[in-house]
Amino acid sequence: MARIIVLGGTGYAGRHIVTEAVSRGHAVISISRSAPADPVAGAAYLQGSALDLAPLADAFVGTDAVVSALSPRGDMADRALEALSNVVEQLAGTDTRLGVVGGAGGSLVAPGGPRLFDQGFPEEYKHEAQVGIDSLALLEATDAGLDWFFIHPAEVFGPWAEGERTGHYRDGGDVIVRDAEGKSYISGADFAVAVVDEIEQGNHHRERFTVGY
Repeated sequence: MARIIVLGGTGYAGRHIVTEAVSRGHAVISISRSAPADPVAGAAYLQGSALDLAPLADAFVGTDAVVSALSPRGDMADRALEALSNVVEQLAGTDTRLGVVGGAGGSLVAPGGPRLFDQGFPEEYKHEAQVGIDSLALLEATDAGLDWFFIHPAEVFGPWAEGERTGHYRDGGDVIVRDAEGKSYISGADFAVAVVDEIEQGNHHRERFTVGY
């Protein structure tokens, strides 16, 4: 059993990760600024912000993995990188793994590039995608002692395309995953399966990977 903190645990990706981790018997703490409208049975909840981790420092002691599922939207639109920097600083000198949920935009469309972001990416999603790209760059610049992984969901991923838990997904390395018909999609539940699998199996160290069907 691992002790896991999920930052943004009441959001779309975060809640799925909390649910999956609890279902596997892990001790899970969800940290978010808002109280959960539908708490996951078996998870612990703390209210707080990654912009000010000092009041939450005790929760991080002895934690095996921290997953940042923070969304760069609303009043966090321009502060998500600051929040991630705070998390990196909090974990400095520890053995805690850091997982970061990114977006599809930074995924490569073919080995060696280019990125999906550079291929006529929708204007309304560019800011969020850029935050994901910058977050990966921030992680890549960290001290080698920090064990992190960065996970790109498929192109179609969100509450508007919920889908079901199948327990299956494909790992595309740094290339976006598409099915035989060219569709890039993953359900929230199966994305969470991939995240918790990575925490348990440790297949990616200081690198990113993509998931989809």
